[in-house]
Amino acid sequence: MRKRKGLSFNRRRRVIQPSVIQNIFIWIGECVLAFAIGCVLVYYFMTSLTCVGQAMEPTVGSGDQVLVNRFIYSLASPKAGDVVVFKPNGNVNAHYYMRRVVGVPGDKVQIIEGFVYVNGEVFETGTGNEKMDFAGVAEEEITLGKNEYFVLGDNRSVSEDSRNADIGMVRKQDIYGLAWFVRYPWENFGRIP
Repeated sequence: MRKRKGLSFNRRRRVIQPSVIQNIFIWIGECVLAFAIGCVLVYYFMTSLTCVGQAMEPTVGSGDQVLVNRFIYSLASPKAGDVVVFKPNGNVNAHYYMRRVVGVPGDKVQIIEGFVYVNGEVFETGTGNEKMDFAGVAEEEITLGKNEYFVLGDNRSVSEDSRNADIGMVRKQDIYGLAWFVRYPWENFGRIP
């Protein structure tokens, strides 16, 4: 039988190629994988907290939104100079505190005439707020135990920190993570020194 030339009103069925379906499933799988990786990265590296109070000024201001790396301290221990986020005495009902690590396990810490001495050397952050009026529990030399950290705010005249008996030494298990980047407001945007 011969085909007629001209218009044909018969419908042709479309055949979906298996490769098109495979490509759709691959694309959906890639999207799900990218979303899962993003969630893991945000959970461990990009947790955002708001700084409460003026204890870390001028480094971090009250109301600044800070990114916190929660993963780093499962690989390494906090070191002197790190700005850590913690709950004092592991109190789950307390807000997060953000303070600078001054002493690490095994260090001897003492405040003499308003300045912090760690192992006999003056500890300076370079923020200009080094001297303090209140020595608190560090008036006498303190030797930090295993997994204990001595923390101070950069604005030491208003900071509530390891000098205060109600906060005291911060245990490693109470440290939430490393505050490493101010994401908002824009004038403070950048890495925390």
